[in-house]
Amino acid sequence: MIERRPFNSLGGADHGWLKAKHHFSFAGYNDAKRMGWGALRVWNDDTIAPQTGFPAHPHADMEIITYVREGAITHRDNLGNQGRTVAGDVQVMSAGSGIAHSEYNLEQDTTRIFQIWIIPDERGRAPSWGTKPFPAGERSGRFVALASGIEGDADALPLRTNARVLGATLKAGEVTHYTLDKQRLAYLVPAKGVVEINGVRLDTRDGAAIRDETTLEVKALEDAELVLVDTSP
Repeated sequence: MIERRPFNSLGGADHGWLKAKHHFSFAGYNDAKRMGWGALRVWNDDTIAPQTGFPAHPHADMEIITYVREGAITHRDNLGNQGRTVAGDVQVMSAGSGIAHSEYNLEQDTTRIFQIWIIPDERGRAPSWGTKPFPAGERSGRFVALASGIEGDADALPLRTNARVLGATLKAGEVTHYTLDKQRLAYLVPAKGVVEINGVRLDTRDGAAIRDETTLEVKALEDAELVLVDTSP
């Protein structure tokens, strides 16, 4: 089963400096049918104006993955971590027992991100943060694990949950496959481009909620950049 969730059907808010779309219930957007997808709790599609951002605020017991689509995001937290994550790269914050952080677009141009929250398998562990580059060429034509709590994904940023976040880039006409355990759930969003997944068309920034599928065949109808979450139910 693949349920297409068109971009224009998503919840959201326009704060001026921040234009946010929510694949799942978040903040002022509440939809009882979209409270999450297995352990995947949040997928926000954020557009952040230059020289603006999120001032320091707390989190706890959540795995927070930021995938930068355009521009860059600068992170600072109360543990002394700070770093700048640029387009195509990923940062992971394991909020654990508690962390306060800020995220700003300190660039001259607009920044666009996906922020993905996944519920951890354990609560109360020490918080941590990390960032890593993932050159688009290394995921050309295939899915590559960007962040993962699954054994064997040694090159991915670590997650404290039985899930993985993957990225792929496809040229128009190119096809790739992903094997999904039938007991697991997946959620896929094209950051750019148009694709078909098992025959279901997804336009840019649409979501696909996937269950009871064992093989995902993704065909690019135009050059595409994809983000996929494979998670426990």
